Amino acid sequence: MSQRIRMAQYGTKHGHAEGVLSVILANPDVEMVGVYEPDPERRRALETSDKPPWRDVRWFDSPSEFLEDPTVVAVASEGSNAESLDHTEAIVDAGKHVFYDKPAGNDYARFERVIGKARSSGLLVQMGYMFRCHDGFSRIAEWARSGLLGDVYSVRANMSTYIERPAQEVISQHRGGIFFDLSGHMIDQVVWILGRPTKVTSFLRQDATDVPGFKDNTLCVLEYDSAMAFVDIAAVGPPPMARRFEVYGTAGTATMEPFEPPGPIRLCLKEERGGYPAGESTVALVDKPRYVDNLASFIKDIRGEKAPDRSLDHELLVQETILRCTGHIDR
Repeated sequence: MSQRIRMAQYGTKHGHAEGVLSVILANPDVEMVGVYEPDPERRRALETSDKPPWRDVRWFDSPSEFLEDPTVVAVASEGSNAESLDHTEAIVDAGKHVFYDKPAGNDYARFERVIGKARSSGLLVQMGYMFRCHDGFSRIAEWARSGLLGDVYSVRANMSTYIERPAQEVISQHRGGIFFDLSGHMIDQVVWILGRPTKVTSFLRQDATDVPGFKDNTLCVLEYDSAMAFVDIAAVGPPPMARRFEVYGTAGTATMEPFEPPGPIRLCLKEERGGYPAGESTVALVDKPRYVDNLASFIKDIRGEKAPDRSLDHELLVQETILRCTGHIDR
């Protein structure tokens, strides 16, 4: 058995921080050495809560305790969206691989610089887009990229949610509101299938909440030479969440609703292809827990057992597209 990978976690304010830490602790190939939270009040609340996974970890007093430890190979960057890019740059500067939860801040030039440092140092930066190992998204992307669906001319992605006022207030500081916070999961899939859009047109509205500046009802249209994609994110839909992913091609279509638990996929083909019959098929999916396969893939990449599922160029493209859609950059 290969030696366990020693990891730390920098930050706890990201919405996925608790789930990611739980998965790290449960992974037999990882030794979790501890967590650092720069906000003393937040740290005290978690450290004294007696709630897993926070009660099950060592708490660092300074990031130098793991950043300067050569035996710590990788760090999960799980700070809030306002602080995570600072943390990630420090992690890369310390020569460590990063599992970086989305999105990568709002300073694209700085993120480019961080990726450039990682590339030159042979470091991994894996963004925490949790549907990369999702059975349904993986199948649909493979069908689209392999040509099973013909020439893809349209993608529709809806990942709406419902969040309470405290979370609205936190997200409101970011231009684009709920789109900035959530759309990366869908944009990750769209650009994996279609590449870089030639043009983006966004509708970033506040229609149902009263937190100043919080965009709660959003849509971006991504245009390509021969295709369009529609990414629709709202923050006020009552549970269960209305989440749907559709890919339309000249030879077939694939529709998945909901995401979690997934599917089944409705696959419609013009003719028999890839072992699927002409007409409509229902494709059952395996319901995989969040983050587990993503982390396992990251560990295999660190060990050199396989190539990363997404390149550093792809990570840049996803972030550039998010920031184009939310008006942070104009290109």
